Amino acid sequence: MALILLPLVFSLVAWFIPSAFTRLFGLLSTAITLVWSIVAVCCFHADDQLYVDLGLRFVRFSIDSLSFAMILLTNAVFLLVFLSNFTTKIVNDNKFIALALLMQFGLIGVFTTNTILGFYIFWELTLLPIFLILYWFGSFEKPRALLQFFLYTLLGSLAMLLSVIGLMHAGNEITYEGLLAADLNSLGNTSIILMGGFLFAFAVKIPLFPFHTWQAETYTKAPVAGTMLLSAIMLKMALFGLLKWVLPIFDGVATDFWRWPIITLGLIGVVYGAVIAIRQSDIKTLFAYASLSHLGLIAAALMLNDYDTNQIAVVQIVNHSIVSIGLFLAAGIIEQRLGTRQLGELGGIAKIAPRFGFWFAVLTFISLSVPFTAGFIGEFFLIKALFSAHAVTGFIASTTLVLGAVYMLRAYQVPMFGPSKFASFQDLHWSEWLVFAILSVAAIYLGLAPQCLTDFVAHSLTQPTH
Repeated sequence: MALILLPLVFSLVAWFIPSAFTRLFGLLSTAITLVWSIVAVCCFHADDQLYVDLGLRFVRFSIDSLSFAMILLTNAVFLLVFLSNFTTKIVNDNKFIALALLMQFGLIGVFTTNTILGFYIFWELTLLPIFLILYWFGSFEKPRALLQFFLYTLLGSLAMLLSVIGLMHAGNEITYEGLLAADLNSLGNTSIILMGGFLFAFAVKIPLFPFHTWQAETYTKAPVAGTMLLSAIMLKMALFGLLKWVLPIFDGVATDFWRWPIITLGLIGVVYGAVIAIRQSDIKTLFAYASLSHLGLIAAALMLNDYDTNQIAVVQIVNHSIVSIGLFLAAGIIEQRLGTRQLGELGGIAKIAPRFGFWFAVLTFISLSVPFTAGFIGEFFLIKALFSAHAVTGFIASTTLVLGAVYMLRAYQVPMFGPSKFASFQDLHWSEWLVFAILSVAAIYLGLAPQCLTDFVAHSLTQPTH
């Protein structure tokens, strides 16, 4: 229970911490939560499932190996975000610390709840803190970004709520096990409509083309810490919901109906996101569209609803979080030091900041999915799975490798090389290079030993029956 409630307790305490200690409190609270979750995992057997009942009908908790994997990822992301922003003003603000920790609590709730209504409640809970972070700490151009984010999430949440109500009525069950055992295929077209509500909410959150228009605007206007939290972990709620809840529960008629429409939208996003990224002059916007491209690939592969593919998809989900933190941190460092994100105004940074040039290069190659990295394992097998489904889908999916190389090498080469356009550039602070190092080691380790993750989560993934 402490694993779930710790972030909430820390969030409440954060409001009363003196401003001089908020930076340290944020770092220590996320470190304690991560250590606690690591200890819990070490005491957990992958084929077990833990249940927590608070006596509430609609909110119950269960933790399996997939939940533990997402909890570890969540807690690690928050610690790395706090550590990487150790020198920025935002971590000295009580409001940011408290809201970020509240978001962490909501995310853990999403990953551990055992009821479909609880899933919706915690899904909504995560939206409030990120909205307030955008409102209080975003750029002066934020009103449009806030409006887009609010409208899209509102529509997605409404669609999910209607499906939750319909599912509870039709299945007469609210627990994961109960819904899994229910014969939703007997509902026919009703099951298709109910699944469609969830898919719309997930398509907005991932996001999938054409529900992505809020993403680049929000990423650009949000503070770097907010962008890192959004991309690295918050968007993973939708992929988790698809993998853990929707595909197993609606396995059959509804999944067969929605499979190719979602695969098509995902693959359009793969190409569209990459092409738009190539054309960007703002490095942060470039990384936002790159994220759209990679997430489209994961979503498309998940819709195949294949047991082995789902395991590899978890590897790619973790890899996307690693890359997102690193790339948006790099963009934030450039903007913080130089006051600009425009590629045309940058150049020669590697000469005056060699440590930054080195670690940015490492993250660039990791994002290119070179061999011996997690991205290579993830993208290779996801593309292979799409090839097995249809040659055309596999070919379209494989374009992410070529197009990704174009925009990522440009994103590195332009600011790092060429004539120096600035007299000075402060090289990496110890907290920044430490985060880069941790991310790089994690990506390489997962690329060399992906089975440590795939074997762990395999016990909690449901074998499709149709």
